[in-house]
Parts: sequence; C-alpha cells; structure tokens
Amino acid sequence: MEKSGSLDAIDLALVHALQLDGRAAFNRIGEVLGVSEHTIARRYRRLRGEGLLRVVGVIDGTLYGHTSWAVRLVCTPDAAGPVAEALARRDDTVWVRLMSGGTEIVCGVHAAGEDGGELLLKKLPRTPRVVAMTAHASLHMYAGWRSRVAVLSDDQAARLRHLPPQDAVPAAVSLGEQDRAVLRVLAQDGRAGYGELAAAGRCSQSTVRRRLDQLRAAGALRFDVEIPSRALGHRAEAWLWMKVRPSRLAEVGAALAAHPEVDVAAAITGPSNLMAGVTCRDTQDLYRYLTERVAPLEGVRELETSPVIRTVKRMGAVLP
Repeated sequence: MEKSGSLDAIDLALVHALQLDGRAAFNRIGEVLGVSEHTIARRYRRLRGEGLLRVVGVIDGTLYGHTSWAVRLVCTPDAAGPVAEALARRDDTVWVRLMSGGTEIVCGVHAAGEDGGELLLKKLPRTPRVVAMTAHASLHMYAGWRSRVAVLSDDQAARLRHLPPQDAVPAAVSLGEQDRAVLRVLAQDGRAGYGELAAAGRCSQSTVRRRLDQLRAAGALRFDVEIPSRALGHRAEAWLWMKVRPSRLAEVGAALAAHPEVDVAAAITGPSNLMAGVTCRDTQDLYRYLTERVAPLEGVRELETSPVIRTVKRMGAVLP
C-alpha cells in the first residue's frame, strides 16, 4: 500500500475525513471510505496513541475581543529549552516552537484587549534568561494553519463535510463558565464523547450537543486536525519574517496563501510586516522555495528565515 511518511492510504483518507468534520462518526467515515467502522476506529486509536494524529477544538478568539500575537524571544544558550517548556504550560500560549540554533523561541499568544496581556508586558521582559523580545500583533490572515492532506474525491469530501443541523441557531459570542469547561476538554481532545463533555459542563448530553451545534453554526468553534509534518514526509519547517512595501503587502500575502508550501501567512505589526510558516520536503526544497517562489515576488524588500528545530506545543497542547 502506498505510504506518505509514516501513514498509508487508509490513514491519509482518515486524516482528510477528520479535516472535513473532526467529530464525524467512525461508521460514517468507514461507509464513505469503503472500510469497516472497526478498521477506522482502530486506525484512529493507533495514530492518536503514537502521537501522529489529534483532533482539537479551537475557538475563534477574534469574536471575543482577543488579539493574536506572535512573540519572538532570544534566550541565553542554556535557557531556550526550559523557557519554551514553561511557555508551553501556560493557558494563554497557543503554540510554541524552538527555532534557529536553539536560542530563539517563537510562540503564539491570544490575549484579551490590545495590550498583549500579562504574559507580554509583565512577565517575559522580567525573565533574566530572556535577552530580547519582539511582539507582533496579527492584523490580517491570508492563510491559516492549513493541513496538507487532500486525498478524497470531491464526492467523498461532499459526503463527509460538516454541515450544521438545519435547526441550529447561531450562538451569541458570549461564553459562560459551562461553555469554557466544555471547551477546555475539547482543546485536549476534539472527539471527546458527549458524556465526558456533559460531565465537564455539569449539564445534560442534549444540552452540550445543542451548544456545540450552535457554536459551530456561528463559526465560533472549529475542529483542527494536528499531524506532525514528518509523518507526511516533510522535514524542513521555517518561519519567514518579511519586510514588504506597504503598497504590495496584500498582493504578496495573497500570493503566499496560494503556495502549497505555506501553512500560515499573516500581516503583522512590528519591524516585519508579514510573517509566514512554511513546510518543505527538505532543506534543498526549502532553498528552492525561497529562491524560486518567494524571491521573485514584487515588493519583498527583506527576508529573514528562521528554521524550526522543535515544536514544543501545537494548538493548545504540550507535545512529548
């Protein structure tokens, strides 16, 4: 059977199915893929147990007045690892990556309001082993955390794509304590059962099911599929920090969003006004991408490339 990295054809089809609906029932996925429900459930448990696949519930923080920040830290040589681990344990960090020669950390932070919150303005600058820090607020997303798996036919994808129930009423943007308790569980396991979610929210299963339908119908809650790049045969990840002529910013951002190598691209504040996360097969592929795809873009005045050494936290969960 054909493989991509550590995954075979059935694994990849399962990943694509979960991208379309992270909470799709295994029997529905099996029916569309032409395999048994038992096979799908067994594959999912194996991939999740091996750390190759995870479904997570993600709230759109912009609907609740949160600002997304990309924070760059330079640490003393002995400190980057411990500081990255400490950042990963914080609730307000969304992702944490160890960069370059092991002395730089880049992390994503969701903070209420425009001041960047306690983490940015108070604690980080006072950490002795942090020797430099820059914080970039996200202004506009051109591409957002896309997956690289697309193996199903159009017909199969249409049968699996999540559609809210017809009676689902878009939810208000306010979240109560009951919602937050349920969302904390979904941030760790997007496929947690309704019984577990109801217990966390101290409500009935019908109530929690209806609330999830409302949040999904409003676009406030989505389910992402996390899979290590190496499992798909990609071994070179990097963050690009660009200084782009303002008149060309939207054009360059849209061009990057069309590149299959780009996972995320955003206009940001700070010394650089555009950042992008890219994934390539290897370093030679990354070199070709930079010289043949990025370099010709009109308006790019400066480009800094920061290789990713290790992902410490991905979409809300600390990784082993």
